[in-house]
Amino acid sequence: MNIVWFKRDLRLSDHAPLKAAIEDGESFLMLYIWEPSVMADPHYSPRHWNFVQQSLDDLNSQLSAGNALLSITVLEGDAEAVFTAIHKKYQLKKVFSYEETGLKITYDRDKILTKYFKENNIEWREFQTNGIVRKLKNRENWSELWKTHMHQKIDEPDWTKLRNPCLVFDEENEIYKQFLPKKYYLNNDKEPKPIFQPGGETYAHRYLQSFLNDRAKNYSKTISKPLEARKSCSRLSPYIAWGNLSIRQVYQYTQNAKKRVSYRRDLENFSSRLHWHCHFIQKFEMEDRMEFENINRGYDNLQKDEKQHFIEQWQAGKTGYPLVDACMRCVCETGYLNFRMRAMVVSFLTHQLFQHWKEGAVFLAQQFLDFEPGIHYPQFQMQAGVTGMNTVRMYNPVKQSQDHDPHGIFIKTWVKELENCPENFIHEPWKMTPMEQDLYNFRLGENYPFPIIDLEQTTKFAKDKLWGIRKNIEVKAESKRILSKHVVHRKKKK
Repeated sequence: MNIVWFKRDLRLSDHAPLKAAIEDGESFLMLYIWEPSVMADPHYSPRHWNFVQQSLDDLNSQLSAGNALLSITVLEGDAEAVFTAIHKKYQLKKVFSYEETGLKITYDRDKILTKYFKENNIEWREFQTNGIVRKLKNRENWSELWKTHMHQKIDEPDWTKLRNPCLVFDEENEIYKQFLPKKYYLNNDKEPKPIFQPGGETYAHRYLQSFLNDRAKNYSKTISKPLEARKSCSRLSPYIAWGNLSIRQVYQYTQNAKKRVSYRRDLENFSSRLHWHCHFIQKFEMEDRMEFENINRGYDNLQKDEKQHFIEQWQAGKTGYPLVDACMRCVCETGYLNFRMRAMVVSFLTHQLFQHWKEGAVFLAQQFLDFEPGIHYPQFQMQAGVTGMNTVRMYNPVKQSQDHDPHGIFIKTWVKELENCPENFIHEPWKMTPMEQDLYNFRLGENYPFPIIDLEQTTKFAKDKLWGIRKNIEVKAESKRILSKHVVHRKKKK
């Protein structure tokens, strides 16, 4: 027998491993494994596994609607142990799956399985994910390869070619009993919450169609606004991160939509971000040590004193800076925050609070429903200013608030303590005089905290430190190395 191993590819359409397994002709098992070691990794939280469970439920609903005997078998256990047990009883021939650009824990698991499959003469056919290329030495031809992949025909499984019945492990199967999924991880911490996006391929296509047919018309105008972006941005990121949609599907649907709508420019801007999405995952694929280390080793010399109370107040949304606090509370509660606001809260943590990026990266990974390691870590390091090649972006949370939430509607939605704060003080409540605080029945330090840092002083301090270290010989040498590996040189690009 063969196996189609589902991981972060929880869909039935544009699924190359499933298509190949059907065309191979052998009986196969569709398998998903709850891996306790992966689930225990600190980057993940119950909201992620609820999304996966919803996605699996959706896949099985689709499968049973077409054929009552079809379903994905779900087991729980160490991946090598699961495959060993299956091989011992059924003699595995081939395993079909997508390549995974993930955390070190899944990379290490894949190395173990590669060795096991080779020793047992099991063919592991891995397929390219979203245009990401394995073992690429530099980026000179990557954009062309990505475009070629995006324009290729969708890998649509043809179930009419199924010559042998699909296998399913039911409750009487001894392997199912051995690796019985406990589902103990579901509904922890009162999750899932109704304000989380629901998982599944069916919902993914609904979000895609509503965006292309209507919501995208305000995409470019409101992409940076924390309130409006919740509707006008695509909101496809969790569906892409967990594989309910492939990037190629989204790209091709978008190209077709551009032919029939008036807001083509908005869709063009959106399409460019699909390329950007894969660009960062490719960077992580080529240098995944950035999960643990500064990509530019020269920044190892930049000393930052850990202040745990700063980190805790940032996590809780109690920094005294209204927009920062609103963003942190919003993402913890809903799993979503638009890109500019993500960049701002990271900037505030790593620059104004001058804390190391690692603890913040793990915390926000737990909150983001769309956590994608290949985007998360390259972006976090870029915003933290430790690449040595990107412009150091230090977002002023007061200016961002004034520009993107001028009336404080988003702030008041998430920071209830400021619900009655007058609009002219909503961005800087600390400017209220004692008399004005009495007038509005508001007491700074009681109803809402004083700012935990002086923004002007800490911004200047961070700028001096970061711009100063860029002159370091090791930082410069590392910057050249990074440019050579990850950036297409202009002459060659032409």
